[in-house]
Amino acid sequence: MRYLLVLLLSLFAGVVDAGQRNFVFILVDDLGFGDLGYNGSTFYETPNVDALAASGMRFDQGYAACRVCSPSRASIMTGKSTARHGITDWIGAAHGTQWNRDDPVLPAEYVYSLPHEDVTIAEALQDGGYRTFFAGKWHLGAEGSWPEDHGFSINKGGWDKGSPAGGYFAPWVNPRLENGPDGELLTLRLANETASFIEENRGSPFFAFLSFYTVHGPIQTTRELFQKYRDKAETMGLIRQASRFKFDRRLGVRQVQDNPIYAGMVESMDTAVGIVMEKLRSTGLDEDTVVIFTSDNGGVSSGDAYSTSLLPMRGGKGRQWEGGIREPYIIHVPGMTEAGSSSDVPVIGMDFYPTILELAGLPPRPEQHVDGVSLVPLLEGKTIPPRDLFWHYPHYGNQGGEPSSIVRSGDWKLIYYHEDGRNELYQLSDDVGEQSDVASLHPERVHALRKRLGRYLADTNARFPKPDPRFNRDKFDAKIKTLSSTQMVKLEKQHSSFLKSDWNPGAKSRWWGSDVD
Repeated sequence: MRYLLVLLLSLFAGVVDAGQRNFVFILVDDLGFGDLGYNGSTFYETPNVDALAASGMRFDQGYAACRVCSPSRASIMTGKSTARHGITDWIGAAHGTQWNRDDPVLPAEYVYSLPHEDVTIAEALQDGGYRTFFAGKWHLGAEGSWPEDHGFSINKGGWDKGSPAGGYFAPWVNPRLENGPDGELLTLRLANETASFIEENRGSPFFAFLSFYTVHGPIQTTRELFQKYRDKAETMGLIRQASRFKFDRRLGVRQVQDNPIYAGMVESMDTAVGIVMEKLRSTGLDEDTVVIFTSDNGGVSSGDAYSTSLLPMRGGKGRQWEGGIREPYIIHVPGMTEAGSSSDVPVIGMDFYPTILELAGLPPRPEQHVDGVSLVPLLEGKTIPPRDLFWHYPHYGNQGGEPSSIVRSGDWKLIYYHEDGRNELYQLSDDVGEQSDVASLHPERVHALRKRLGRYLADTNARFPKPDPRFNRDKFDAKIKTLSSTQMVKLEKQHSSFLKSDWNPGAKSRWWGSDVD
């Protein structure tokens, strides 16, 4: 009833017209900056995403709002930074004394669902007469705070969970998405649901948000795709590497892209993107539809499945360095973006909200998207005023990340660590791999950036970790020693085994259910 009333009012006001742009927003989970062909990967094959990048503008310094998923997703939806909306860790993560891994501080508490007082980008577009659709991973709260509670008229598969319960092949476990035939791949199903929505709503302006669960763990693929990439690794001479991991601070970090299971997942994601893009072409909507493609955090180079390498960037998902927060970031606006264009202006996930509103011809909501700016000037080949970017993650990550806050100002990046108050300073234009901490060489710059970071944290009422009274330095040192020695040996053995000619995921798995009689 509300939607019908809004549509009638919008029509009367002249908001909706035949020339209004549609939007397809594609969000991949845990996809790293270097996991795509157009960004330099020679192992993974992503022709559809590469074609999208070639058709629009890629932002080579595009960032997620956080190094883990739920906070980044909330920032896309609200236009607010993580410290401001309060979802600073993935929903379900341990905090306070729940965290008991022999670390110096207790992770801060955080907000557990998307605040209803915020007007999401879906609600803003819905108020402007758009039909709204969500498919895939939500992970922004329990029932009562699902996509349909935040502006999406249709929800296919979005609920509490951040990974696919039951795995990627049907039958899966999802109360918002019916099972298809046994062996159906969830990634392709979500793409087909999105394509069907596009077909059914071709006569009205729409906002379709395709939020893949992939390439988040568990990493699973088909026998055929595994074999393709296992053989490719052999052809590329990747089989007999002496080592695949380097220990960095808290955990081992993958240094090479050669995991055939993960590669199969990346290809399936790319195939799914192709399904949606082909539907836009076949319906003639490709000339009227803005397509946005990005990820919610860096690729998993450490912890979880240790799936990929983000070199030359340091770290990955959950970590404070560029590998954890710099993302694929593509915007294609027919008739506006120059094909194959790129921008080196630093941009971030909060910027999507005001950008979409401007492209939709709808008024801005500055009281809502307070931490984002419209990127339309950049899409038109112009400029935007310089600004600082901020991140706040007062938690430990499962991938070895440390509680820290970050400010990027121009080419400079300062990381402030909440365990002990130390600072790291990197000049990214000369050191994208963050190998040379130059804080001691630039004390005045460190001081100035710390003041800016402090003002941001105060303005957003940021929450902070507290010392853990249970902390024992000897236990901590013993943990690090084990992780840097015994655990590294296990990692190397496990990941080299993936490339054996007779490897399989186990007789009972039937390739995770993808093999069907």
